[in-house]
Amino acid sequence: MRDLKIPEQRHPEKAHRPDNAQPKKPSWIRVKAPGGEGYNETRRIMREHKLVTVCEEAGCPNAGECWSQGHATMMIMGEICTRGCTFCNIATGRPDTLDAFEPGRVADAVQKLGLNHVVITSVDRDDLEDGGAEHFAQTIRAVRHRSPDTTIEILTPDFLKCAPEALEVVVAARPDVFNHNLETVPGLYPEVRPGARYFHSLRLLQRVKEIDPSIFTKSGIMVGLGENRQSVMQVMDDMRAADVDFLTIGQYLQPTPKHHAVDRFVTPEEFSGYEKAAYGKGFLMVSATPLTRSSYHAGDDFARLRANREAKLARV
Repeated sequence: MRDLKIPEQRHPEKAHRPDNAQPKKPSWIRVKAPGGEGYNETRRIMREHKLVTVCEEAGCPNAGECWSQGHATMMIMGEICTRGCTFCNIATGRPDTLDAFEPGRVADAVQKLGLNHVVITSVDRDDLEDGGAEHFAQTIRAVRHRSPDTTIEILTPDFLKCAPEALEVVVAARPDVFNHNLETVPGLYPEVRPGARYFHSLRLLQRVKEIDPSIFTKSGIMVGLGENRQSVMQVMDDMRAADVDFLTIGQYLQPTPKHHAVDRFVTPEEFSGYEKAAYGKGFLMVSATPLTRSSYHAGDDFARLRANREAKLARV
């Protein structure tokens, strides 16, 4: 498979954005360049199975570490998104038709990598009547069939333009973790997530719990976009009101000068404060560090999440 590099013309909406200066990263945000035997083997398997990864498409800073351990977050339904979020480096435009064989290739790759826990995400597909819900469900079922002991975490779009039944299709496939990121505080949605709606996303997470309370729900936000501590605390409260189990908070990193500017770099001490506050609000699991991303250490975090729920139930 070719290297997954996005030509500039596939970001037509970004070409009209003003340039924003990219500040120098502080020492706590720098990572080693990817490489090594494990990294190369993961890369080979992704290419062999013609799979897209959000690690590459979004320029994740943790790709080197995760891939060296065989942990790649697979992005289904293509590499072109129908949305144009100003924080995101994934290409925007008209997507290709769905690949009916992709669920099987994902399942094959999971088996070859020997994953105990896999994270599967996707682009937004507003061009599809169900937003890709059935494709998600088919992928979950294919992984279950090929690797029945692997736990499955999905990171979904918001299904904003779909009938309510779309979400039910995904939940019926019974992923172990249903993740949908709020991404930022509601006041920044018009400039950061112009195609999304904060309370719709919040309601989506709440509905998952209403349909199947046994499924863990997870959501995350970025900081350093222009929010303040009070607005972050309010998002935490909103998530807990929707019965979200797992919260992730990470530093926003600006992909290119055409993307939303970094307002500031949040210190590790502030992240520790967010983590303490979130546990105080009742989350079962919290990951809040500068380099936290939705799928970073997802397998280890899932094991702790499950243990924390069992401990909580034992206390009741």
